[in-house]
Parts: sequence; structure tokens; C-alpha cells
Amino acid sequence: MAKKKLEGLKNLSEKEMNQKIVDNRKALFEAKIKLATGQLENTAMIWKLRKEIARVKTFLTQKTSK
Repeated sequence: MAKKKLEGLKNLSEKEMNQKIVDNRKALFEAKIKLATGQLENTAMIWKLRKEIARVKTFLTQKTSK
């Protein structure tokens, strides 16, 4: 399953990757707010969102350096 997700990221255009970063950052911000107010049930979501942002940024860097 992980390879399919990575393949999906590799096939995105730069514009789509940038949009995915923006969306994930927004979700991360909302999750942090919920954590601070005690409403977040799944605290692992913060870790997952941070890693997803890093993955997309890595692929974006690789795509722009070629």
C-alpha cells in the first residue's frame, strides 16, 4: 500500500503538489488547535500530517531539480 501512495505522489504535477502541501498545512493547523482545546481524539494525526508534508516537499524538490 505504501508504494502505491508514493507512486501517486510521484505522478502529481508541481501545482498539485503545492496544493497538497497547502491542504495538509491547513489540516495540521486545525489539528493543533483541536489538540490545544482538548478536542483531538487521534493525536497520531499530527505526526502523520507532518510526515506527509515532508514527503510531498521531497518529491517537489526532486521534480524541480531535474
